[in-house]
Amino acid sequence: MKPRVYGGVAFAALLFLLVQLGALALVPTFYAEGYQQVEDPTDPTNSLLYIGAILVATALMLAAFKYDFDWAVRGVVVLTSGLLAWYVFGAVLSGLLPVVLAGAVAVALLAYPEWYVIDTAGVLMGAGAAALFGISFGVLPAVVLLVVLAVYDAISVYGTEHMLDLAEGVMDLRIPVVLVVPTTLSYSLLDTDFAGANEVHEGDDQGQATADGGDAVADTEAAVGGEDDEVASGRGTESGAGDETGAEESVRDAFFIGLGDAVMPTVMVASAAFFSPATSLGLAALPSLNVPALAAMVGTFLGFFVLMWAVTKGRAHAGLPLLNGGAVGGYLLGSLVAGVPLVEALGLTPYL
Repeated sequence: MKPRVYGGVAFAALLFLLVQLGALALVPTFYAEGYQQVEDPTDPTNSLLYIGAILVATALMLAAFKYDFDWAVRGVVVLTSGLLAWYVFGAVLSGLLPVVLAGAVAVALLAYPEWYVIDTAGVLMGAGAAALFGISFGVLPAVVLLVVLAVYDAISVYGTEHMLDLAEGVMDLRIPVVLVVPTTLSYSLLDTDFAGANEVHEGDDQGQATADGGDAVADTEAAVGGEDDEVASGRGTESGAGDETGAEESVRDAFFIGLGDAVMPTVMVASAAFFSPATSLGLAALPSLNVPALAAMVGTFLGFFVLMWAVTKGRAHAGLPLLNGGAVGGYLLGSLVAGVPLVEALGLTPYL
């Protein structure tokens, strides 16, 4: 890989880290503010309800793209971005300032959706969503959620491939369902033309590679490939690009990672921090951080770097099996290190 590809991977890792640290910082405040979304966070059926919601959302989004209701998808995502930003800002600020800043995020997404605006909104959304789910999903529901979504992600990428169709639909909307990772300082998302770059050809001579996220509302592809191992965007191939300096060459200046790839493993991190009986590490900035949560973070990044290595080899890959697998595996290992029995770590004690 060229140095700029390494730089892109490092920047993507930084975005993941910001989402995780943000979620951990928000967990105590969100709970204190009464943001827990369910009455019984230890009930594993909560995960099944959320998975059902994902399937419905996926079907609605695919239908919207098919029947030219893209504007509706964009409107819903921008509104959700503003709402989650309000939650996040409200946790650290007071008065009208959270409302003003959240409104500014939404307006910026509508008026000037450059890559750094998308990434800023994505980090805010990711941290807020992961913290909300983290305090609402006990460790057993969180494990069930991540395992099922990892399987679903693999099926939707390697089997039905409908996640690829979903990714195609969101690429040109310029909304924070993706994290945009530029590999050149001059890259502009606003100047990137995705038209003609919306076909996936796995295993072709361009070395297309894909890393998909599993969240139907926060999912697209990360791709590394192209001539000389340049970075390609999530749908960039030769098809319809016109020439080597056209749309395809343009999108190789960045790659895209589904926001769900960052959010889903962070749910495990936040849940471990909130629900695990392990002792806090005593960090003032992250009072909820404990060994199981820290190990889940480490496991996520192990999965992340394996995923980034895999996509450079030139074929499509589902992201959540590695990312969620790393988070769950890290959490379980960290629980053992912290002296928490596996039965208790998995939240199975009430059922035995």
